[in-house]
Amino acid sequence: MAEDCLFCKIIKGDIPSDKLYEDDEVLAFRDIAPTAPVHFLVIPKKHISGPAAVNEEDEQLMGKLIRIGNQVAKKEGIEQFRLVLNNGTDAGQTVFHIHMHVLGGRSLTWPPG
Repeated sequence: MAEDCLFCKIIKGDIPSDKLYEDDEVLAFRDIAPTAPVHFLVIPKKHISGPAAVNEEDEQLMGKLIRIGNQVAKKEGIEQFRLVLNNGTDAGQTVFHIHMHVLGGRSLTWPPG
């Protein structure tokens, strides 16, 4: 855990969140500024700064993020959704703890940016 990381503080319970799923490795919660009718984040409890910091030992954990994103999306009533991982400020990353956005509940346009 990183002391100054917003998501690490959410994981520790220092900052409240609208939790949708939690286990020993992963937390899913609603985005505080949703851009779709369904918009939540799935994060590992292990602090990884972003996609470029994922290494071989994180492969199983990253697969779990996708599985949990799918599971929570179904629970939220959506079968079609977009998964987004941003890497770096130019890509839109604002919190430097890897997180996967799950967006759905409406038709999404392409390209996104």
